[in-house]
Amino acid sequence: MTNQLLSSMCMRRGQLFVIAAPSGAGKTSLVHALMKRMPQLKFSISYTTRRPRENERNGQDYFFVERAVFDRMVANGEFLEYAQVFDNCYGTSRAQVEEMLANGHNVLLEIDWQGARQVRSALPECRTIFILPPSREALEQRLRARATDSDEVIARRLRDSISDMSHWHEFDYVVVNDDFERATADLEAIASGAGEHLKADRPEVRDLVSKLLS
Repeated sequence: MTNQLLSSMCMRRGQLFVIAAPSGAGKTSLVHALMKRMPQLKFSISYTTRRPRENERNGQDYFFVERAVFDRMVANGEFLEYAQVFDNCYGTSRAQVEEMLANGHNVLLEIDWQGARQVRSALPECRTIFILPPSREALEQRLRARATDSDEVIARRLRDSISDMSHWHEFDYVVVNDDFERATADLEAIASGAGEHLKADRPEVRDLVSKLLS
């Protein structure tokens, strides 16, 4: 009876999906669209030390905290993963994710490749997804379309984004955001367990990455 109970408990545990992308690839917009299509997914809200943007709300988009609070959480081992991205820190609450998974919910985590590596080490059963832009030109256009950064900042973000893309092979799946609706449908397929055709090692992804990094 005990073994059957343990087996039942394991089967009820949710699945963790980790989505990462270079800056400008459209990750946040795709995640929002996926959550509308699959409202049963639970979104893990990250902690960050950066200031909220005009359209962001505390507790909905991020938990916005001071650096001292963030550092204290790191010291207490409260993060499943954390990293410094550009000039700000981001982290995922270990307790928040574990509670949702234990309650049988599938969880969506939107982070960078460094965080994804940490999560994969802590929870190797997670499914990781990397989003790529269709071209370097499209990536730069999307970064400039934000109209909130200087040319110097955009140039730095572009360099860092290109560096980030070199880690695509560490992920289980790759989605190319060349068409927003199709990319959203691809994410939905993966989250539904039907994403075998979107595995990261497919030849067309290697060809695209070669062009993006050249």
